[in-house]
Amino acid sequence: MRAVRVLTGTGVPLRRSDVDTDQIIPAEWLKRVERTGFERGLFANWRDDRNFVLNDERYAGATILVTGPAFGVGSSREHAVWAIQQAGFGAVLAPSFGDIFANNCTKNGLVAAVLPDAVITGIWEAIETDPSTTVVVDVERRTVELPAADIACQFPMDESTRERYLHGLDDVAITLTYATDVDAYEAARPSWLPT
Repeated sequence: MRAVRVLTGTGVPLRRSDVDTDQIIPAEWLKRVERTGFERGLFANWRDDRNFVLNDERYAGATILVTGPAFGVGSSREHAVWAIQQAGFGAVLAPSFGDIFANNCTKNGLVAAVLPDAVITGIWEAIETDPSTTVVVDVERRTVELPAADIACQFPMDESTRERYLHGLDDVAITLTYATDVDAYEAARPSWLPT
């Protein structure tokens, strides 16, 4: 997992609520053996509608997805996070997230920032008015800012999650920080115990 401190980019206004993981990445994409190429399946069932926001050229190259409440509800497919990341997004802003989706974001380096409904609405309006509006997601300060729109808001993030992002620590990397302790335990462990 790569470290994430500050993400600066443009946003996509996905004005939908209760977006489940099957809508993010349909089940047929879960058959893939590789962990790459999922961006092609991102919102696949909605991409056929030429009016779908991700088909709008004004938002090409955006790196921050701004969506409604209950984003990522449903099954626990990590593929949903992979698809969003592989499509070029580094953060998702929403009033709330499905718990498992939010946990998968933490373990894969996709920032899931919870913001009040009114702030999300303000961000939507700003980026719809001017798709080139800069959005800054600062994990160090736990803030989201749109300087040109005079929007600034803090988002909650516990310290251990923040440290994961700042240092690029997935579960394996966190375990490896205890390698010296594990080695010391193994060296002193009775040999008659099973390995």
